[in-house]
Amino acid sequence: MQAQTDSLVVALDGPDDFAGFRQAARVLLALNVDPQALHWRWSDALSDQSAGDDLFAADAAGSLAGKALTPDMLDQLPCPPGQPLRLKAAQLGLLRNACCHSHPGRFALCYRWLWRVQQWPGLAGDALDGDWREIERMARAVGRDIHKMHAFVRFRPSRDAQGRELHIAWFEPDHFCVREAAGFFMRRFTSMRWVILTPQCSVHWDLEQLQFAAGGRAQDAPGPDAGESLWLAYYQSTFNPARLKEQAMLREMPRRYWKNLPEAQLISGLVAGARSRTGHMLEADALGEHA
Repeated sequence: MQAQTDSLVVALDGPDDFAGFRQAARVLLALNVDPQALHWRWSDALSDQSAGDDLFAADAAGSLAGKALTPDMLDQLPCPPGQPLRLKAAQLGLLRNACCHSHPGRFALCYRWLWRVQQWPGLAGDALDGDWREIERMARAVGRDIHKMHAFVRFRPSRDAQGRELHIAWFEPDHFCVREAAGFFMRRFTSMRWVILTPQCSVHWDLEQLQFAAGGRAQDAPGPDAGESLWLAYYQSTFNPARLKEQAMLREMPRRYWKNLPEAQLISGLVAGARSRTGHMLEADALGEHA
């Protein structure tokens, strides 16, 4: 059985709604909906609908064309019996990360691969398949973004409206990785109330649960405090010029992150000093050899 769909809009909750994508894809695959018939959207990208518009209605021919359906709505469609598509845990994890990528076609790509695997099950083990390689590339990029967020978020102390201590950080990810990265901070800073602001969304840990909200601005985060000067003094005192590898440092800490890292204000001076000290040591060795 194949659904009569000339154009079907799937309305996800947000740009990182993997749970909604997975729920919708399960139904769409059961109906054997062709990938070319689908348009994936999320709430802030949907056009306004009138209050009286029945988005779930089908015409006399049973077509869903032009309808904007949420994953919950799709779950109500009558589906033919069949064996659901099963994936390895590693493949599911890569799909999850790929759906957090900033590329606008990420959901279409992931669904197309799933649909093709359903048609030709052997594709599930084809590491050279073009769609799968692109999914892996996107997933790796999101994984790197999550790693950078874990490494480069810097909290600064503040107070909330009730005067309670609240630590706030500002970060600018490349992809929609905040939800995937938030669990790390919850586990690491369980006893601390904190907020991470990003342009895309914000996450707040209130000591009981994670709460997600709209994005913020850099100016909403507090400025430097007295404790930061102690951290900078410690960072400077532990900097070892003999172990400096500039290219490796830049690969791990690209310059675009420096503006939000307190210690970055010291890096240029420390690197310049390390170069100078290395030059002096090389000159001294050369003079020693010729003495």
